[in-house]
Amino acid sequence: MSMKATRRIALISCMLLTAGAVIGCSAAADRDVSDPTSPAAGNPFTGQSITVYMGNSAAADTIKSLLPEFEAQTGLKVDLLSFTNEQLSQKLSVQLTAGSSSPDVFMIRPLEELRLFDKNGWLQPLDEYVRRDPGYDFDDFFQSAIDSTTTGGRLTSIPLSTEQQILYYRKDLFEQAGLAVPRTLDELEAAARRLHDPASGVYGFVARGQRNALVTQLSSFLYSEGGDFQKNDLAAINTPEAIRGMTRYIRLLKNYGPPGVFNMGWQQAAGVFALGKAALYTDASAIYTNVINSGQSAIGDKIGYAMFPAGQAGAKPFNITAWGLAMSAASGRKEAAWSFIQWATSKDLVMHSQQRGNPGARQSVWNDPRGVSGFPAAYIPVVTESMRVGVGHDRPQVINVGEAREIIGDIVIQGLLGEDIKAAADKANISFQSLIDKEKSR
Repeated sequence: MSMKATRRIALISCMLLTAGAVIGCSAAADRDVSDPTSPAAGNPFTGQSITVYMGNSAAADTIKSLLPEFEAQTGLKVDLLSFTNEQLSQKLSVQLTAGSSSPDVFMIRPLEELRLFDKNGWLQPLDEYVRRDPGYDFDDFFQSAIDSTTTGGRLTSIPLSTEQQILYYRKDLFEQAGLAVPRTLDELEAAARRLHDPASGVYGFVARGQRNALVTQLSSFLYSEGGDFQKNDLAAINTPEAIRGMTRYIRLLKNYGPPGVFNMGWQQAAGVFALGKAALYTDASAIYTNVINSGQSAIGDKIGYAMFPAGQAGAKPFNITAWGLAMSAASGRKEAAWSFIQWATSKDLVMHSQQRGNPGARQSVWNDPRGVSGFPAAYIPVVTESMRVGVGHDRPQVINVGEAREIIGDIVIQGLLGEDIKAAADKANISFQSLIDKEKSR
């Protein structure tokens, strides 16, 4: 950890002391507190402990690796437990429903769990905390990432990892065909048509086709045509704009996709592209390593990256917080919990995390050559521009996200089966509105 970051932690610790103990803070901030025997090691958290639940992720790996330094610098003991996504959700549900004061801090998937957790009163609003220390520089976070962690005007978690929908393409196939990289959805469809060559084992386009899994990738098609899943509390999946976006997605999969698209989640779609069997592929930016570094990848050096193409409303890819760090409203150690969150989401930690390939949400890190050293050069401007113009959600903004995704995904399935898309959208819109109304009435 840098000396600058170390001094900042010492200063933060001093600021949290009582007024009478603040004397001497500037001197403490100038001492190297990386040594736990340093006088600066005595601070408000000595002898205290917090419990932190984390999901298995690159961001969590970075935090765990640097945790001993944080504990030495602050005197705070952190009991950090890691779980799979499913285990984490189950553990949190049990603990928080029971009103337990543990965990104090936990990772959350905002777009899956935020509304439920907020409705149940499980999340401590963080608006007051993020403005305490100017050095934390909360305004450094991309706004669309913050949008993902905000509900009811309250900041409920801090972004750890981000994802954007981008376009992956085969540079070699485009060069051979003399095609320019698609900048619009019309150009995307034309390129898919031109490069679709099943006889040679290459399909024009691949993306997710599983009913539930496809919804997040469908989102950018809707946004870029001017649509969305809902407008506040009104279902909007049968608007002309939404239908235009869904029709495009269906047409691409149906006319230029590989066989078995109904069974494709991100793993299967990424596998098809990694094997060199598709010319174009849209999915989350965070899975680029699966495409490049897959042991079975045949095209690692032939992959290009581009912005999600523009529709009638422009290029509007999603830019979302995949993982956030939240504080439990039931925690009895909120100041200590915030000290951990502030450290774990600081510029220094985000820099370390991003150098390991985890896309963070701080603008300054993306603008620093050290912060982008772990990514392909062509990937960097695509992600940063997607963050700038992106939409802060990639799925319906409801409590029962899974049920809503099933309703919406079924429209695409019906379209792939040759059914009337407008009729399917009208029917789904009624079901989705019923779900929204049911949640409001509870």
